[in-house]
Amino acid sequence: MARACLTALLLLSFAASGCKTAPACPVQARTDAAKALDDHATRQSGWHSIKAEARVTQWGRNGRIRGTVLMFLEQPNRVRFDVMTQVGPAAVLTSDGETFQLSDLREGTFLHGPTCPENIARLLGMSVDAEDVLRLLTGDTPMIDATQRSMECRDGRYVVTLVAADGTTQEVAFSIDDADREKPPEAQRLRLRRSTERAPDGTTRWEATYDDYIDVEGQSFPTNVRFVDELNDADTSVHVKSISLNPEVPEGAFQQAPSPGMSVELASCP
Repeated sequence: MARACLTALLLLSFAASGCKTAPACPVQARTDAAKALDDHATRQSGWHSIKAEARVTQWGRNGRIRGTVLMFLEQPNRVRFDVMTQVGPAAVLTSDGETFQLSDLREGTFLHGPTCPENIARLLGMSVDAEDVLRLLTGDTPMIDATQRSMECRDGRYVVTLVAADGTTQEVAFSIDDADREKPPEAQRLRLRRSTERAPDGTTRWEATYDDYIDVEGQSFPTNVRFVDELNDADTSVHVKSISLNPEVPEGAFQQAPSPGMSVELASCP
C-alpha cells in the first residue's frame, strides 16, 4: 500500500511539473524537398551586403581562441574579417572570391594566394570556401550535389535528407513559427536550425547549428552559429552582437596589401 501511494504521488508530481513535449508537425505538412530548399534560398537572398560585429570562440588543436571580429560580407562570395583587440586589429582576412590575403599583425606576416577552404580555415576554423562561409554566417548552408532528396517532419521540425552518388549524405533541419503550423505548406516560413554532412560510412564530416534568430529590415538572421569541423578537429562558435544590412562598403574592403616590414608568404591550396 505504501509503495502504491508513493508511486501515485510521484506520478501526480510529474504531471504537475509539466511534461515538455516536442512541437507538433503542421496540420498540412510539406513533402516536397526541392520546393522547401528553393523557398528557403529565396528568403535568404534578399540582401546584398552585411556589416556585423561578433564574438568568436574557437576550439582547435592549439587550444581555445576568443576575440571580437568585425565582418563585411557581400554576395555572393566577398568577405572581410578583422580580429580586434583593445589596441586595434590583430589579424585581417580578406577574399574577393578568388584571391585570399591574411595579415597577421602580431607575427608580422602576410599570406596571400587563391581562395580555398584551407586558407579560409587559417583564421576561422571553417574549412569551406568564401561563398560557403558567407552562407553559414547568415542562416544558410552549403549543399552536396544530391541525386536523391526526401523530406519528413520529425518532432515538429522538417528534415530534408540529401544523398549524393558516392553515398555522402546531408541532413538539413528547419523549424517554422507556431503561427504557421495551421497554414498551407507554401505559406510556412522555414528557418534553418541544423545542417550535417556525413561520409558514405556514416561518420560526420561537419555540422552547423543556428539559433536565436532576429529580424533585420525584413530579413531573418541567426545570432548564434556553431560550426564543428570533425575532419580538422575544430569547433567555432559565432555570437553576433550587431548587424546592419546593405551598408556602404569601403572601396577595396575585400583586398589588402602587406604593411611595410611584413614577411610575405604564398599560401597555396592542395
